[in-house]
Amino acid sequence: MIAAVYSLFFFFFLFIFTSSSVYSKPTISFSPQTLNRSGDTVVIKWSGVESPSDLDWLGIYSPPESRHDHFIGYKFLSDSPDWQSGSGSISLPLTNLRSNYSFRIFHWTQSEINPKHLDHDHNPLPGTRHLLTESNQLNFRFSANRPEQIHLGYTDNTNEMRVMFVTGDGEEREARYGEVKDKLDNIAVARGVRYEREHMCHAPANSTIGWRDPGWTFDAVMKDLKQGINYFYQVGSDLKGWSEVYSFVSRNESSEETLAFMFGDMGCSTPYRTFIRGEDESLSTVKWILRDIEALGEDKAAVVSHIGDISYAKGYSWIWDEFFAQIEPIASRVPYHVCIGNHEYDWPNQPWKPDWSAYIYGKDSGGECGVPYSVKFNMPGNSSEATGMVQGPSHTRNLYYSYDMGSVHFVYISTETEFLKGGKQYSFLKSDLESVNRSKTPFVVLQGHRPMYTTSRKIRDAEIRQRMIEHLEPLLVKNNVTVALWGHVHNYERFCPISNNTCGERWQGSPVHLVIGMAGKDTQPIWEPRPNHQDVPIFPQPANSMYRGGEFGYTRLVANKERLTLSYVGNHDGEVHDVVEILASGEVISGSDDDGKDDKFGSESDIAVLWYIEGASVMVLGGILGYFVGFFSRKKREYGVGSSNGSWIQMKTEET
Repeated sequence: MIAAVYSLFFFFFLFIFTSSSVYSKPTISFSPQTLNRSGDTVVIKWSGVESPSDLDWLGIYSPPESRHDHFIGYKFLSDSPDWQSGSGSISLPLTNLRSNYSFRIFHWTQSEINPKHLDHDHNPLPGTRHLLTESNQLNFRFSANRPEQIHLGYTDNTNEMRVMFVTGDGEEREARYGEVKDKLDNIAVARGVRYEREHMCHAPANSTIGWRDPGWTFDAVMKDLKQGINYFYQVGSDLKGWSEVYSFVSRNESSEETLAFMFGDMGCSTPYRTFIRGEDESLSTVKWILRDIEALGEDKAAVVSHIGDISYAKGYSWIWDEFFAQIEPIASRVPYHVCIGNHEYDWPNQPWKPDWSAYIYGKDSGGECGVPYSVKFNMPGNSSEATGMVQGPSHTRNLYYSYDMGSVHFVYISTETEFLKGGKQYSFLKSDLESVNRSKTPFVVLQGHRPMYTTSRKIRDAEIRQRMIEHLEPLLVKNNVTVALWGHVHNYERFCPISNNTCGERWQGSPVHLVIGMAGKDTQPIWEPRPNHQDVPIFPQPANSMYRGGEFGYTRLVANKERLTLSYVGNHDGEVHDVVEILASGEVISGSDDDGKDDKFGSESDIAVLWYIEGASVMVLGGILGYFVGFFSRKKREYGVGSSNGSWIQMKTEET
C-alpha cells in the first residue's frame, strides 16, 4: 500500500515536471548587457514561443516602464530566419535616449488586427493583448552624462564656430579646442537649455505616446579662431566625462573657394518599425556625403544646407535622437545649417495663416510647432517670430538669416511664416539682398523649403507659389539672385534661368531654380509613371524644366569668383547625374546630355583645383564610420501592399 502511494506521488510529480517543461514560459535575453554609445548593436534572443504566428512581434521600450502600446518601435519575430521553431534572434543598433531599454514579445494574429489602430501610413499597429515575455533592462554606460548628437554651425562672426550637443542633465559643460589634438587649451563654456512636454502644442508631441525626455541641449561658441585652420575639439566636463575628439576647418574670410552639400527632406532611418515611416534612403545620402568630406582632407572648409523637413519626427520625440545620431559623423566635422519646413512647424493654430493658406498649412508638425527645431539648432542672425502659445517658448527661431562663405552669399528664408511684402521677413530679405558685396561674393544662393517653381502638380501648394512669385520673385530678380534652392517636393528638378515663368538667357534677372527635396523621403513625384496607379496622369516635362530626376541624392556646390557649379549626385551609385555651371559673367551652361546623364563633376580644372579627388568613390570611410556601421548596414525595408514571406509590410501614403 505504501509502495503504491509512493508510486502515485512519483508519477504525479513527474507529470507536473514534464508539463511545465513542455509548456514553459518563453524566455528572452540580450547581449551585451551594456552599450557604450549610440549606434552600438544589441543581439536579442528568444525561445519557447508556442505555435508562433508570423505577426508575433518584439517591442522596444524606453523608458522600460512604458505602457505596452507606447513602444519606441517593433520588429516582427519573422524577421529572424528560424522564427517558426519558436526561437530566434534579432540584432539592433540602438540610440542612446538617456534612459534604459527593455524588450517584450507579444503574440498577435491576423484575426486580432484592429482596423482603427493605425500608424501614419494607415497600417495596423501591433496588438498588445498577449504578452509572452519581458526582458531585463539594457543600459548605456554613460547614459545621462556623455555628450552626443554633436553638430556644428556658423555664427555671425567669421572667426567663430558654434558646437551644440545633448546630455541627460543640465550640469555645467564646456567645449575645449586647439590646433593640436593633444593640447586643447582653449575653453568655451556651454549654455544648457531644454523644453518640456507642456511646451508642445498638441498630440502626439505632448502626449504620453509621443513624448520622451529630450535631455538638455548645450550650446558653446569656440572663438578667436585663425582662418582656414584645422581645429580639434571635444565637449563635456571633467566631472561628467568628455566626448571623443573631433575636428573641423575654420572659415577663411580671405578664401574665394566655396564648398557645400545641399538637400532637403531627408529625415532618418530607424532599425525598427514605429508609428511613422522611416527614411531608409537617408542612410545613402549620409554615406556619400561622408565620402566627399573625407575626400576634402583637413584643409578645406565646407558646409551642409538642409532646407526643411529635417527629422520628420512629427511629434515622436525619439526620432530627433535618431536623426542627430545619424548625421553626427557629418555635423561634427562641418557646419550643419537648416531652414524650417512644414514638418517642423505647421499646426492649425500657427500665428500666421491667411485665408488663402487654409489648405496649405496643416498638421504636419505632429504638434511640435517649431519647439524642438528652435532649441536643437541655433543659426546665425537671431531671427524669430512669435509662437502664439500661452506657455512654453514665446518665439520660433532659425527662420531667416544669411552668411558669406568664399565667393557665395547664402540666404535662408521661411516659407512657413509670413513672407509677404511689408512683413518682417520681407524687410530682412530686401535689406540683406541689397547689401551684398558682389565684388566679394559675386554669387547669391537663396534657400527655402516650399518651391517657387516646380512641375509637381500638388494643388494645395498652388496658392503659396503664386504669392511667392508675386511678393518674393521681384526681390530676387531686382537683386540678381544667382540660384534659388527649394525642397518639399521629393525629387530633383532644375529649371532654366527663369522669371515670371519665362526662361531668360542669363542668370542676372532670371535666377536658376532647383528643387532638391530628394535626400530621403520616399514618396514618388506624381509626374512619374506608377504601374499600380493607372488612373494618375503622367505630366509631361515642360520646356522650362531642364532636368527632372526621381532618384534620391543630394547636390554639391563648388564655387570660386568666376564660376559656380551645382552637381546632382544619385544615391544608387554616388555619381553625378546632372550638372549646371553658372559663370559670374552671366552665362548658364547645362552640363547634362540629351538623356539627362552626365559623367563628370564640373570641369577637369574644377576637379583638380577645387577639391574632388579621383577615386574618392572607392575610398574607405575609416574611423568616422566605425561606430556607425550598424546604421549603414541595415537591411532596407521594402514597402508595398503584399508580402512574400508572410510578415507585415508597411504601405506608404504620399505627402510633402
